[in-house]
Amino acid sequence: MTPEEKLASLGLELPEAAAPVGSYVNAVRSGNLLHISGGLPIIGDEKYLGKVPSECDLETAQKAARTALLTRLAVIKAEVGSLDQVTRIVSLSGFVNAEPDFTAHPQVINGASDLLVEVFGEAGKHSRAAVGCSSLPLGVSVEVSLVVEVKA
Repeated sequence: MTPEEKLASLGLELPEAAAPVGSYVNAVRSGNLLHISGGLPIIGDEKYLGKVPSECDLETAQKAARTALLTRLAVIKAEVGSLDQVTRIVSLSGFVNAEPDFTAHPQVINGASDLLVEVFGEAGKHSRAAVGCSSLPLGVSVEVSLVVEVKA
């Protein structure tokens, strides 16, 4: 099953890759590595806002991480034509808009990490950083970025 077929079997579909809204590009390719800029958990009317856990509980924040990841997968597809071109997820960086005493950042970012493994299997296992932030753009709950290896 291809990664895109796997997404469909999970009831998920990729959005269109959104255009950057600042002084950056969605992705930079260096050799076989594709560095994907940070993405927010906003797809159409679906958006996840607020501090974790006071305004956005842990389970909802995990969904936010999953949604943000879908936007990053859309960027990969736009850059290389198909998720079949991914040979390895190298790393994921996850940022949580967290209250000062919140420490479950890894559990939040598991929403994105688990989906990578569901979609790419062994090639989806990756290194990771999961950190708390005092704020994130547009007041979102989570932001994620990726480094992926793609076929030459």
